Amino acid sequence: VDVIAVGPGLGRSAWAVAALNAVLKSGKPLVVDADALNLLAEHGAPAREDWILTPHPGEAGRLLGVRAEDIQRDRLAALDRLIERFHGTIVLKGAGTLVGARGRTPGVCERGNPGMATAGSGDVLTGAIAGILAQCRDHWTAARVGVLVHAMAGDAAARGGERGLLAGDLARELHNCVNL
Repeated sequence: VDVIAVGPGLGRSAWAVAALNAVLKSGKPLVVDADALNLLAEHGAPAREDWILTPHPGEAGRLLGVRAEDIQRDRLAALDRLIERFHGTIVLKGAGTLVGARGRTPGVCERGNPGMATAGSGDVLTGAIAGILAQCRDHWTAARVGVLVHAMAGDAAARGGERGLLAGDLARELHNCVNL
């Protein structure tokens, strides 16, 4: 195993906490999303450089102990606070997804569309980033490329309309976007 993606479908049970702790101790590069982020907010973990966290504003708020509205009010400041607290590479999802890391100028993705705000879309992003990280071994590159191809896949899937977009639609388009 070269990279571990953790969070989607994990849940918040005692088993999930034990599984997350095992993953955190694995020494493997991580992509952390969904319930794993919620468990980090509840139970904490030391900052580390070898992970990519991918919170949406609600998850970011829980990680920082503030409301999602506070995150949305100043997304760049929230990104900075997440980087300061957790280190690694942070992908703050939403309209204009932000990617940041210590010592790096934050990037913003201007692609994507509102139809991508659907259940499972973030799981597809987590998988894309993890797959790219396993190939390139660079967290910063994997996060930025993953965000870009995910947004491109969302735009391709929305050609017939944004309403009713499903995560599976993004996953189907992802292959084409990675191979441009």
